[in-house]
Amino acid sequence: MLHLKLKALANKIRDKKLRKKVMELMENPTFEINGKQYSGLPLDVSPAGLSHHHCYPGGYVEHVVSTASLALAMCNSVEKVYHGKVNRDLTIAGVLLHDIFKPATYAVSENGSYSSTRLADYIDHLSLVISELVRRDFPLELVHIVSAHHGDYGPIRPHTVEALICHLADLMDSRLNGQVLSAATYLTRKAVGEELRGLTSKEAFEIVYSKAVEGWKGVAKTLEKIKRKREMHKT
Repeated sequence: MLHLKLKALANKIRDKKLRKKVMELMENPTFEINGKQYSGLPLDVSPAGLSHHHCYPGGYVEHVVSTASLALAMCNSVEKVYHGKVNRDLTIAGVLLHDIFKPATYAVSENGSYSSTRLADYIDHLSLVISELVRRDFPLELVHIVSAHHGDYGPIRPHTVEALICHLADLMDSRLNGQVLSAATYLTRKAVGEELRGLTSKEAFEIVYSKAVEGWKGVAKTLEKIKRKREMHKT
């Protein structure tokens, strides 16, 4: 079943035809190449990156939800501050689908770490989603939003307000998450002399906050609390 938070976002799409197409792809994110069908990790457990951001179980859903929140906030600015017009349906759909095939390029190793699949050696997630959106006859405006979400580093730069919003929201959330994870890793290493593997976003934000409030003593206390919680979950 589709994750409830992703489903709630999809239900914000007012255009019934577009909402149906988006839901169908999200509920069954598969594609076919040379007669072979590919799927990948389930969306609700997949990371959204291998190392730089959201690189932990559930990271994919967190990234999409946070990116949508940022994108909708920018929609509000366009409409209420600048008195401009923005197509929220296309914006939401773009956010929901921009990384839909990332999980298809990830695999879980025996030690629980993430790695790339053999498929990722031949084609990237962006090329996959663009070709699949075209094959499924999604609106050209939406195909552009998805294809432009990498900005200057993608195949095309954003040419519409909706594409620009999705690109900026994706960039902001990736940077926010990635830099907090990086900061938490650094603080952990400095405080106890070793890294804490598999940091989640919640843990990382707790560590960074504890340093701001209580200094290094706070970091050490927070790390002990995190370790105890992890042990409790194991049992």
